Amino acid sequence: MARTRPTPTAAVPGAGTLFALRAIGLVILARWLHSMAQMNFIAALEGMASSPAASLNLVFLFLLIVLPGARARVERPFHPLPQWLRQALRFFGVLGFLFALGSIGVFVWTAGWRRTFHAVADTNGWLVAAPALYAAVVWICRPRALWRSNFAARRFAIGRFAVSIDAATRTTVVWQESRKVGQYDARELSVRWLSGAPQGDAVASGPALLPAPVQTDDPASAAGVTEPVAAADFADSADSTAAPGGGQSAATPEPGAPAAQRPVSARSAVAPEGKPARRAKIELLWDSPAAAGHNRQTVFRVGLAAEGDRTAARALDAALKQV
Repeated sequence: MARTRPTPTAAVPGAGTLFALRAIGLVILARWLHSMAQMNFIAALEGMASSPAASLNLVFLFLLIVLPGARARVERPFHPLPQWLRQALRFFGVLGFLFALGSIGVFVWTAGWRRTFHAVADTNGWLVAAPALYAAVVWICRPRALWRSNFAARRFAIGRFAVSIDAATRTTVVWQESRKVGQYDARELSVRWLSGAPQGDAVASGPALLPAPVQTDDPASAAGVTEPVAAADFADSADSTAAPGGGQSAATPEPGAPAAQRPVSARSAVAPEGKPARRAKIELLWDSPAAAGHNRQTVFRVGLAAEGDRTAARALDAALKQV
């Protein structure tokens, strides 16, 4: 007897996005048909033919329900839609959201809040649900990377860009949403920090000079490298070097001291706890000596808005240095 093929229990990544978009389209279409059934159907069709807003909604519903070219794939978990379809749904969703808000706003302005509450109850909350559905489509089709960051697999998601590094072949593939930007030699790529710092959230707004280092056998200490320090370190060093009988504050510099040796204040030395001093921004640079005319090219430039983006940027910088 032939064995039955087992049904896979795990859903393909991206199938939930397709289901949600089709469900929103069917809900809007069902409500539209219900509203047309309450009036003359022929008159409603004639009114739709002469209404640009109705024509745009028809195109939007067709794309939302049919989803031409959409297919859930494992290698593209966050982008089951083609790029043109994602941008079209985002555009029509913004138009529909603004049209719904404008229509509801005009009705509230002319009818008043009491009649608006009665209209919401009579329509079973559709006046509130309609803008929410359009906003949900815009949110689902928002710009995002191709996948989540997976540092073990050397996959990095920074903003709308996704970077994958193949350690065996030393190649790097860069994606902008679902569009492939290019394939590069990982040894020719580098991360450049335009603002902020890769050390973490505490970013110094200006370099602070430490006191003269103690002569030790450590070559790193003997080099006299200056590093940004916290305000507490300045307070400890100032208390230890202050004169015993002086009434002047230890943090106050002497009148004859040069400006370079004056300690910085706590506000300029370290950023507030949990917040960066400024929004960090990085560039991925491609410097290929073998490619004529392509020396020092910028692959992408992106701002690090979330903590996950900053962590992925630091991991990408470390991974490219290790290749």
